[in-house]
Parts: sequence; C-alpha cells; structure tokens
Amino acid sequence: MQYRELGKTGVKVSEVSLGCWTMGGLNWVNGNPNGWANVDENEVTAAIKKGIDAGVNHFDNADVYGNGKAEQMLARVLSRLGVNTNDFVIATKVGHFPGTAAHAYEATHIRHQCEQSLINLKRDHIDVYYFHHGSFGESDMYLDDAAAMMNQLVAEGKVRIKGQSAYSADDFERVTPKVQPSVFQSWAHAMDDQFVRPGSRVSNLMLANDITFVAFSPLAQGLLLDKFDPQNPPQFDEGDHRRGKASFGTEKLLALKPKMAALKARFGDSIEDLSAIAQRYILNMPNVACTIPGFRNERQVSCNLSAVGRELSEADMTFIRETLG
Repeated sequence: MQYRELGKTGVKVSEVSLGCWTMGGLNWVNGNPNGWANVDENEVTAAIKKGIDAGVNHFDNADVYGNGKAEQMLARVLSRLGVNTNDFVIATKVGHFPGTAAHAYEATHIRHQCEQSLINLKRDHIDVYYFHHGSFGESDMYLDDAAAMMNQLVAEGKVRIKGQSAYSADDFERVTPKVQPSVFQSWAHAMDDQFVRPGSRVSNLMLANDITFVAFSPLAQGLLLDKFDPQNPPQFDEGDHRRGKASFGTEKLLALKPKMAALKARFGDSIEDLSAIAQRYILNMPNVACTIPGFRNERQVSCNLSAVGRELSEADMTFIRETLG
C-alpha cells in the first residue's frame, strides 16, 4: 500500500481508503432518500479487518450517513477489532443533516454536530472535518460564521484538518478563500473526471493552494464494474438514493455495455480488473490523495484493494478516457 499526504499537513492516507456511506443503511433527510440498502454489521467488521490488514488507514464518514448510524457503527467495529482508533485517519462531514436548525451551516449547529460526531466516533478529535457541500445559504449568508466556527474547532483541537466537499467548480472556487481547506472531496471516476483532470479549474485551484483531493465514487457506484443487467435493471428500496436514477435504467446501461466490453478486452474481465483500472485511472491524476470506494462486505473490500500495485501506462489512460468519453 502506498500512502499520500493530505495537502501540506503531514498526514498521510492509504491511496485506497474506505468510504462508510453504505454503513448508514436506508435513510431519509427532510423526506428525501439519501441512504443505501442496509448492511450486516458482522460482514462490515470482516470487511474493515480485511482493509486494515492490507494497510488501509483512512475511513471517510459523515453525520448524515444514517443520521449518525454509520459513525457509531465504525466506532463499534474498530473497538471490536481491538485496534487503537487514533492509529487511523478518521474523516467526517457536516452540512446535509440540519436537525432543528434553519440551515445545517448555522455556526451553533456545526459545533453541535462536531460534538455529536466525536461522541459517535468515540474520539476526542476528528482528523478531517469537511463541509459536506458548497451551498452556504442565500448569498452565502452562513459562510463567514461557518468558516469562523470551523477555525475555532481547529483551535480547540477538536478538528485536525479542514476539508471542503462540493459538487461544482463554481462552489470550490467561491468558498475556498474563506474556508481555506487542505483537502477537497467530490466524485471522480473515469466517466467524469472534471475535478481532477489536469488543467481543469478545480485542478488548477488545488495546485495554487497546496490542496489534495479525496475521490468518492471512483467506481461510479458500481457502474464501472459492469455488474448490472440492462434487461433486468436493479431495483432499489425506498430510502436508497439510487432509486429512480436514470443511470441505473435500461437505456443508460445498454449504452454503457459496449464501452465496458472494450475495457474488458484490454484489461481483463474480472471485477478485480475493472475495479483496479477504474481506481488507478483516478489515482494517476495529479493532486489525488486517495479513492474512498464504498463497501458492504469483505469481498467488495478485496475488489477495492485490487487497485494496489496496479499500473496504467499513458496509452492505457488515453484508452480509458477515449472509451468512456
């Protein structure tokens, strides 16, 4: 396992780390589904042990994943495995779960959620604390106070590193001068590398500010594993955020099939092969610190870890980019 630094913080994370969103199970916030199918905690325990044994040292969580459930489960699993939680880089986020606040970025709410996350994670500090999105209210009315509260949490030792997650270049560019994060987080996969592609707005922003990138959804939520049948598309439960999304429907899956066939012909047709090349494509981008694929069980973690040691040539990178468009 290789390890890469988060910004200029001195903190290094495994290039393949693990995202904990699935651990929250089926979930809703303000009436909107934002979860995944429920997981078995014993299977999650075996999966995390597999990752730790392979050198994974970084777990990414959020207060909204199961509305606290995923943070609590991670703490239980690490305790059950008998490891020292302070030997790991634990990240979590605030911003999508508003509780009783008018907006999730109200400064008092941020403090409350930080304190609750510390309780859930059974820790006295959060290694990386992200603003979960870039929407700080109308005319960014909450941005100044939110940034000040984050700085206060750092000064108190409750937060070690500031992070910013966002879903557009506009948001990253607008809030970075105020937040001054060391780490960005968003999706990045071979079908959409807009944030990490050399020369892109966000890539240039990272270069100018010594910021590194944590990539969620490197497998495009399983689409890049060619695991779904277009003639029998997946059906997701209420509370699963994938329910009703066009990308999992027959038309989109049919369009993806020949592209995946081309990748299989060049790189191998196993789930391990496809996971490895998908993640390595992102890991080869400048300023990327790690991928944080999700997982449900030991088998999925094993597939995630297949990216370790896998190499791609420049010709391979070009082939992937041109094939997936």
